[in-house]
Amino acid sequence: MRWASCFGENKMSGVPSLPEPGDSNLAFALFFLPSKRRRDAMLFYRFCRAVDDIADDESLPPAERERRLDEWNLTIKERRHDEIEGLIESHSIERNLLLEILRGCASDIHPRRFHTIIDLEDYCWKVAAVPGLVSLKIFGCRNPQSETYAIHLGQAMQLTNILRDVGEDARQGRIYLPLEDLARFRVSEQEILEARPGLGFRNLMTFEAGRAATRYAAAIPPREDLKALLPARAMARIYRRILRKLEHERFPVFQRRVSLGRLEKAACIAAAMAERIDG
Repeated sequence: MRWASCFGENKMSGVPSLPEPGDSNLAFALFFLPSKRRRDAMLFYRFCRAVDDIADDESLPPAERERRLDEWNLTIKERRHDEIEGLIESHSIERNLLLEILRGCASDIHPRRFHTIIDLEDYCWKVAAVPGLVSLKIFGCRNPQSETYAIHLGQAMQLTNILRDVGEDARQGRIYLPLEDLARFRVSEQEILEARPGLGFRNLMTFEAGRAATRYAAAIPPREDLKALLPARAMARIYRRILRKLEHERFPVFQRRVSLGRLEKAACIAAAMAERIDG
């Protein structure tokens, strides 16, 4: 579902509008935050969703998508949006982090390729790790180690998204998997774009899934922030289960989008609530 109808300027305020929150994995995970932090986290989610959907809206020409993201850029720089400004001030959020998210979304307007894993990780930094760092502020985390946790988890979750959405992205002319890895497993761009996976495709996906799993394993939340990080820990369990489901079902990414049902998500949240850190 897209929120394109919400992206015009707010006629009363002259600033870009934010979409209403949808039924997402994140909305599910934020339920147990204190009410003020939950509202602020949902506001930040709505901002991320708005700018991401602008970049992905194929019904708009690239120039119009660029214009709308430029408008958001000016809105953040010139402090035009009262709700966003309240969020920044309440949680001491660095303004440049929001601008970095916009730069990441802008890079999605034109189909692109990532030659190396370093190139891909730079993209993941902008669209996943940086939102994680902003979320830490909203959640009320205190331990600096939580930043390392957020970076590893953001990278892992974005890699999971990339694997899950290979087929959908291919239909839009996009390939996010590093070209050096395609070459390593003898997978051509054409077989991905035409949904004709060859013999090496499953090996490629297994390799990338291993990369994501390594990132999840490195994402260790500090004991001090365990409670504050409950939404992040729930998301980690949800996305890690999606990754395992992809592996178990042998990556059916050209046939369907692998997801979890409500009961599966609830089980992930329950497990996160019961989690303890040794040491």
